[in-house]
Amino acid sequence: MSEFVAELIGTMFLILLGTGVVANTILKGTKGNSGGWMVITTGWALAVFVGVVVAGPYSGAHLNPAVTLGLAIAGKFAWSKVLLYIIAQIIGSILGAFLMWVVYRDHFNSTSDPDTQLAVFSTGPAIKNAVFNLFSEIVGTFVLIFVLFYFTNAELGAVQQTPIGLGSLGALPVAFLVWAIGLSLGGTTGYAINPARDFGPRIAHALLPIKDKGHSNWKYAWIPIAGPFIGAIIAALLYLLLKR
Repeated sequence: MSEFVAELIGTMFLILLGTGVVANTILKGTKGNSGGWMVITTGWALAVFVGVVVAGPYSGAHLNPAVTLGLAIAGKFAWSKVLLYIIAQIIGSILGAFLMWVVYRDHFNSTSDPDTQLAVFSTGPAIKNAVFNLFSEIVGTFVLIFVLFYFTNAELGAVQQTPIGLGSLGALPVAFLVWAIGLSLGGTTGYAINPARDFGPRIAHALLPIKDKGHSNWKYAWIPIAGPFIGAIIAALLYLLLKR
């Protein structure tokens, strides 16, 4: 499996399962309706686990443009591959959101509130305040990238020989990290901490023929893109500074 295909498929699984747990929790008539924040954060953490397990042996399982950028800045990933990885991640996220919509199509049709429909696909602020919404995404992503640097004694982001388990490059530590961020820092914006996680599904929402669909809130979309990139840059630069 090529690195491009691995990132695409891994991100597809991440978004399929991640947006899927949101759909199961907030759409009408689902078995998991009103499951709450613990269910959502746990589902996203497990979605990360699955994505890393699938892509890890072939691409290092970045599954996130902010991770790819942070690794490149820190000198742990080739700049020549950055754009390739990001394109794969965005395509995979669109496909994952599309598959989720197919699975939950009847429940989308039963949910007439357009804001609830959009919330399945993309993140949004609990309280609208662009400055602090952006800051929340910066901090959440900073924690993600900075801690990832210290998960490994080897080259983080490289092809993983043992992607499953409790090892320093295993999928479980990454899943627990994302779970911790969601539980502790996710209440303000829904913790995108991944530009592809928000951008790809938002594109899918805009294109899909969803009954009673509203707008895709593109006015907010820059925050879950810019915030994670800024957080990744800060984390990588701090890592390099402390490494001296």
